[in-house]
Amino acid sequence: MRKGVVAALATASLLLSAACSSGGAEGASSGTGTASPTAPQGSGSPAPTSSAELPPAKGSAEVVSTLTEGLKSPWGLAALPGGDLLVASRDEGTIHRIDGESGKQTLLGSVPGVSPAGEGGLLGLAVPSTFAADGRVYAYLTTTSDNRIVRMNYDEKRPEGQQLGAPDTILRGIPKGNIHNGGRIAFGPDKMLYAGTGEAGETELSQDKESLAGKILRMTPDGEPVHGNPEADSVVYSYGHRNVQGLAWDAQKRLWAAEFGQNTWDELNLIEPGGNYGWPEAEGKEGKDGFIDPVAQWKTSEASPSGIAYAEGSIWMAGLRGERLWRIPLSGDRAKEPLADPQAFLEEKHGRLRTVVSAGGDRLWLVTSNTDGRGEPKPGDDRILLVEVG
Repeated sequence: MRKGVVAALATASLLLSAACSSGGAEGASSGTGTASPTAPQGSGSPAPTSSAELPPAKGSAEVVSTLTEGLKSPWGLAALPGGDLLVASRDEGTIHRIDGESGKQTLLGSVPGVSPAGEGGLLGLAVPSTFAADGRVYAYLTTTSDNRIVRMNYDEKRPEGQQLGAPDTILRGIPKGNIHNGGRIAFGPDKMLYAGTGEAGETELSQDKESLAGKILRMTPDGEPVHGNPEADSVVYSYGHRNVQGLAWDAQKRLWAAEFGQNTWDELNLIEPGGNYGWPEAEGKEGKDGFIDPVAQWKTSEASPSGIAYAEGSIWMAGLRGERLWRIPLSGDRAKEPLADPQAFLEEKHGRLRTVVSAGGDRLWLVTSNTDGRGEPKPGDDRILLVEVG
């Protein structure tokens, strides 16, 4: 894998890009910057009109190599300029750099304050487009009192294990629980920071706009509300979510999110600013007034979705309990249906799949999740795989 291929995407939104299906077990196994008024919003960009721009109804996905292995409870993944990757260990509270060609692992250090328990710990990672200038890395983590988002200075010239600066908290007070901590963060095309949260097992919080739980949040790189948010003094961008695990933008800069259902339907949603996605009053496509139905849904045994990424005209969704990679071809016409039925790949070949990130063009990075306490690890787990898709 050439580093230049990944670098082409590293300055865009690299997305880090679970329901706690069946009784609450996660995928159980057997003020700086101001966004433009046209910043990515669920209904803000023109859709493609030519059929030549649409993906084929049927696609393909093949693992072409294993970049690295032996990772412990990997969760967040982010690409650096030049093609290397950063990966977070949920339970160890550490961040490693992975050479994008050789797979060599280098320990940056431990993140202070991480309190791993249940589904909490060191979760999502994000690298802004300004990384080359400021060296900042963002992380979503669980502490003893809450979930929060921090940023740290990364200096690769320092000794291994001592390359992370002290965390600066930009947003605190996201409710925590043994389950449903959300955790995915990503910079959007508008260079603002987005975060998916869970309702921490307290379902009523999803409909409470004053709570940060069960939401998608949009903020400046300093953690402040963004001009153009549904409410000027709030980072809440959408609500009524159960446990958001994946965030990705398509070619039209529309925001997509994957989230766990409870016992019936997992969801892929097209996000509209201020939209109410129904939990706990609705799960899946119920057609209830006032709620936005998902574009696609799955039985919880088939998905338990985690990270998502956009490539080759489709959303690609990693499945935990489902142990497969889903392809959802997009119609591009704002209809609440995909172009064709979702298609599954890699079924039960690599175990639980946690995170998927675009590697540029027709390639994805895919992270397995068999050492998280709910999988059945095999020698070499966990891994980062390079997948070629079409």
